[in-house]
Amino acid sequence: MQNQNENENITVRDVIQIDNELLQNISSLIEDEANQAIKTIFTNLHPADIAEIINHLPFDDAQYAFGLLDTETAVEVVTELDEELREKVLNELDKEKITDIVDELDTDDATDIVSDLPDEVAEHVLDNIDPEDSEDVKELMKYPEESAGGLMNSDFISVDINALVKDAIEAVRIGSLEEKIEDIYTIYILADDETLLGFVHLKELIINPPETPLKNIMEEDLIYVTADMDQEEVANIMDKYDLISIPVVDENKKMLGRITIDDVVDVIQEEAAEDLQKVAGLSEDEEYSYSTIRISRNRLPWLFVSLGGELISAGVLSSFQASIEQIIIASFFIPIVMALGGSAGSQAAIVTVQGMSGANIWWHDVVKRLMKEFRVATLNGFVASIVLLLASKLFFSAELDFGLILSLSLFIIIVNATMIGAIVPVIFKKLGVDPAIATGPIVSSANDIMGLLIYLSLVTIFFTV
Repeated sequence: MQNQNENENITVRDVIQIDNELLQNISSLIEDEANQAIKTIFTNLHPADIAEIINHLPFDDAQYAFGLLDTETAVEVVTELDEELREKVLNELDKEKITDIVDELDTDDATDIVSDLPDEVAEHVLDNIDPEDSEDVKELMKYPEESAGGLMNSDFISVDINALVKDAIEAVRIGSLEEKIEDIYTIYILADDETLLGFVHLKELIINPPETPLKNIMEEDLIYVTADMDQEEVANIMDKYDLISIPVVDENKKMLGRITIDDVVDVIQEEAAEDLQKVAGLSEDEEYSYSTIRISRNRLPWLFVSLGGELISAGVLSSFQASIEQIIIASFFIPIVMALGGSAGSQAAIVTVQGMSGANIWWHDVVKRLMKEFRVATLNGFVASIVLLLASKLFFSAELDFGLILSLSLFIIIVNATMIGAIVPVIFKKLGVDPAIATGPIVSSANDIMGLLIYLSLVTIFFTV
């Protein structure tokens, strides 16, 4: 029994080692063109695991491995590939193979694939897949990629207002078997003109008698989104109301499609990764499969912003050269005051951006939020200043008057940096610019410059002649 438990308790480290070993084995098999062995391995893996392996292979090997997949498996794997790699892999496939794959995809996933294909290939695919699916894909391609319309699936189960429970059950059966609609959570009730009137959860069809009119049990308290709504806002709404699917309607409340939780989870991950990369000063999302030149081009612009800010900081230091030379000890504490100011500013900026992205900060709460940040900065600045005063006296034998000015400088710098970190994202949001950008080089550079100015100005005023 003990051995059995030990075998079942596989750690994350063990799984990673198994994956690395498997990756090396598959690379060797590809080199030997042992196709049957590779197919046998893939047969025992989940599509997401196959995609992860392909994502980490060199491109030629990734292309080779993907080409060995049967259509059914390729359909499951292709949506899990990194976007950049997927585009390259599909560009190397013949049109018929791509058509077979797209024909089996849900309309939202098919739209993502077709949108990335060259025009000639996309046209061929759309002309050769199921006509109804082709029309749906063409319609979805009209919406921006990061909107509710670009995210939605046009396949859903609906019945009219006069339907009975048994009619809805039959609609679910047909949708599942014949139309191959997956992830059915809700049956939508539509008027004759396709206007959304209400919905019934799948559970209600099970617990109510077959002859029950749907209008007697349907939910009329609708939560829906419009096709032009940003995907991040859709994710926030579904998170707020704990929804597993949400209908998408047009301006006249006509049903267009639905968005399911699996797509929203992807959006949340994308938006979180995007915000994190913007905090780091990246102009676009990076993927493992990107080329060195593309990654470099992505990172350089904001490095130049940081460089410009630090050159200004160097200019500030240069202008206070005489003061620093007169009080050498002042230079010892420059890294401390700059680091603490930068940390305080980044903390405030990240918390503010997080609140805005999660719709937790309303505009009429901004002043209240800023006042709280000011109080926090005052308390933190006071505590840090006292600690620095004691440290300067105990470890650097600094004079008391210098220690007091040093502590006062740190207090002002922390308060100033915190308020800059909290205010700049608000300004960016008001200007229609993604506030996540503010937490990167802009706030960092601004706090470096202001921190040096405050510290060296106070030292100059009180200690130079």
